Amino acid sequence: MAKQDNYSFIDFIKYPIITNKTVTLVNNNQYTFSVDPRISKPEIKKAIEFFFEVKVEKVNTCHLPPKTRRVGRFIGKKPHYKKAMVKLTEGYSINLFADPLT
Repeated sequence: MAKQDNYSFIDFIKYPIITNKTVTLVNNNQYTFSVDPRISKPEIKKAIEFFFEVKVEKVNTCHLPPKTRRVGRFIGKKPHYKKAMVKLTEGYSINLFADPLT
């Protein structure tokens, strides 16, 4: 992607993926996010560092295949998405389970 301003970083990160496996990875300082499929690893790193004010050590990504689903006779596909596993440097953390009202 071309040079991006800071306000477009929020569009790259869609949502955190919270499952049993990803919650156990939080103990190793690794967080998992669903991101835009067109974004690269350096851009993911910049977006996470800007948005959460942390230092990123490593970024791993994978393109997940679209899942098929059936509604009556129609067979469709769910949208394609990219998963990013982000490892933070020691001393940094992201509080995903914070109460938004406090």
